[in-house]
Parts: sequence; structure tokens; C-alpha cells
Amino acid sequence: MKVTWSGMIQVGLVMLPIRLYAATEEHPVRLHEIHVADGSRVEHRRICKAENREIPYEQVGRGYALPDGRMVPLTEEDLARLPLPTKRTVNVLGFVPFEDIDPISFGRPYYAAPGPGADRPYTLLVEALARTGNVAVSKVALRSRERLALLRPRHGILILQTLLWQDELRDPGDLAPSTPVTDRELELAEVLIRKLAGINVGEVHDEYAHALEQLVDAKITGGELVEPAEPAPALDLLAALEESVRAAEREHRRPAARPRP
Repeated sequence: MKVTWSGMIQVGLVMLPIRLYAATEEHPVRLHEIHVADGSRVEHRRICKAENREIPYEQVGRGYALPDGRMVPLTEEDLARLPLPTKRTVNVLGFVPFEDIDPISFGRPYYAAPGPGADRPYTLLVEALARTGNVAVSKVALRSRERLALLRPRHGILILQTLLWQDELRDPGDLAPSTPVTDRELELAEVLIRKLAGINVGEVHDEYAHALEQLVDAKITGGELVEPAEPAPALDLLAALEESVRAAEREHRRPAARPRP
């Protein structure tokens, strides 16, 4: 895997060299922009506003806009000189139980592997976090900006998980409903949750790509698509819960399919 960042974890006076690697890899299905009139691909060009002409990519840089509208050009060398202590250091601020971190703030995960000569202190940190059930809340500068992050153990390795800042989380306002539920409805909902407990996430697959292939094939051949039935909200919540529990019990009693010889 390609190293995306290298630096140190700082815990008090202990400095631990690490290297970060992307821990996830998304597989999006790409749709291209086209001109609807003739189906041809649409290109995006880089236009200089002052000269009103297209410029090559190598002439594109970055700049910081001042309140009066002026633009201050910033080179990669300028950004490399940012006076941030977290530019090359994961600065551990403190330790908290993992359950104290709201998953809504989770960002991108990275594998944090030990750097040269760091095996012993690295193993010590992994095992200490695993034994205490704590995670290390930290700050680190990644991708040209400083991020809040946490370090947590997973299968003997550290995961550095970036976190959103508190001001990046939206207030839900009055989105939560205020309608009360009955004790019987709540009891049945708890039963249904217990009946449906347990799922192997590794066996769940993304159906979008296959559905898109079916749609494209129908567009080419003129065939008809069989669309899934539109789900309807339950008019009688209690009856729907009772039937859901019965269905879950029937599924639980059904013998598992035997593997083919």
C-alpha cells in the first residue's frame, strides 16, 4: 500500500514514528456527464477569468481570498512551511472510552503502522488501549488541514480515524417526532430487535451496479424493467409489529440450507 503520511505519535514525552495508509477503498459506479441532445461527453475546461482563455493544468495553482477580493497565491512550498505542530505529529490530547465518541463525527480511517524501530512502544500502545477500552483523542494535519482524530486498536494495529469538528455537525432542530408510543408497541419492538439480532455484514452486497446494468440493458434492447414494489407505511403499527415478530420466528425455525455435495 502507498504511504499517505508519515510522522510521529506524541503521548506526553513519548514519540512514536508511524506511517499512515488508507484503510478503505470505495468502488463507486461512475456516470459520465453528457450533452443530452446528442449523447456526447461533456468536458470541463479551466478558464482564466482575467484572460478569458483556457489554461493547461500545470498553470493552475491555489490561492487564499482576502476579504477585499484580492487573491494571495500559495505554492506547495508555502503550504509545507505552515507553522502547525501537527503537520508531522499526531498530538494525543487525552484518552476517553470509545463509547464516548459519537459515530456521527467519524471521518476517514487510516491504518497507522509502526515506523522504523517503533515496534515495542507501538505494541505497548495498542495493548494498553485494548486493555483499558480507551481511545486516544488527537490532533493531526492531513490533506492541507488540521483534523481532530482518534487512535484506536483493531486486530493488533492502530486505526487513526479522523473526526469532524463540533461546528461541522448540524443541529437537527425539530426533526425528531413528538408522537408518543404505547408500552405494548415498545415491548413488541424490543422483541423484534432480539429476534433479528445478528447479521454478517460481509455477506451483504451492493446491488446498485447490477441494477444499473439491468437499466442500461433495457435502454439498449428496449426491454422492460421489473421495478420493485413501492413500500407503504404501516397503517396499523401494532399489527405490523406483531406480524413482523411472527415472520422473524418462522425464519428462525427454518432449517439452514445444506451445502451442495
